[in-house]
Amino acid sequence: MHDEMRVARLHGAEDLRLSGEPAPEPGAGESVVRVEAVGICGSDLHWYEDGAIGDTGMPSPLVIGHEFAGVVEDGPLAGRRVAVDPAIPCERCDLCREGHPNLCPNVVFAGHGACDGGLRERLAWPTHRLHPLPDDLDGVTGAMLEPLGVAIHAVDLGHVAVAARVAVIGCGPIGLLIGQVAAAAGATVALAVDPLEHRREAAARAGAETVLAPDALDGWDGPEVDVAFEAAGTDLAVDLALQAARPGARIVLAGIPSGDRTSFSASVARRKGLTLVLVRRMKEVYPRAVRLARSGAIDLESLVTHRFPLERVAEAFEHASAREGLKVVVEP
Repeated sequence: MHDEMRVARLHGAEDLRLSGEPAPEPGAGESVVRVEAVGICGSDLHWYEDGAIGDTGMPSPLVIGHEFAGVVEDGPLAGRRVAVDPAIPCERCDLCREGHPNLCPNVVFAGHGACDGGLRERLAWPTHRLHPLPDDLDGVTGAMLEPLGVAIHAVDLGHVAVAARVAVIGCGPIGLLIGQVAAAAGATVALAVDPLEHRREAAARAGAETVLAPDALDGWDGPEVDVAFEAAGTDLAVDLALQAARPGARIVLAGIPSGDRTSFSASVARRKGLTLVLVRRMKEVYPRAVRLARSGAIDLESLVTHRFPLERVAEAFEHASAREGLKVVVEP
């Protein structure tokens, strides 16, 4: 085994340090994965910018990163490229047994709390949480299956019907993927909203019918949508989702607010009789994500706008924090 590996550890807000650490030894039921690609997610940016996420702090310096893929070095999957499922649910509690592993109170999650994530050269991970990839999917695409899985779960929660009309408020990678998944499921993205021009352009390229900046929505006179997805984490985005939705619609909240509070117009929500549902990670959707990625129905490659080696991880986070592109990937 390799004696030492390079690791990027977050020591506090905007304090990301690269160092050498002992390479991992696999425990019972674990395999060592050589990490090829790690996507930087909005929740990673919460860790990076605030040193916390929601009400969860960092008990000690943490390796963040939960969208990742690599090649297995030992064990039953040796030599296979895999997508790493960042969640390790207990599989024994009532919620797990009822089919809600994403709500498991005992879950261990990569790059969260006290569990080190993917921004390192190698890690040991339970073999049953590794998803072997077909030969035509590379490591970067494998890393993108995690946000694609979140988008699939969000669309599931939206109960999106065939030929439904949906809105996507917030066109970062998750919002763009939600739009693509909804379209693959037979819906039309009638409206996409984002303050950043390059993200609006990406939504338009992906087939959204009307693409607007938030301040232009007042002038939108399109028909109200059946399902509205909020993927920005701001009160304005939630209010815009409520505005775009028809009476009786479902509003799916996928964004994570910086201050751990969300507020919205109660009168609008009540008058329209809306159902609000919140996205907590995803269920067991990796097999569906792989099928979608292979089918060509989802374009993952165009979402990856920046790639950095591990040595330039701080620069990668600065780029992601500035929201300059779409998805920033670090390749250890």
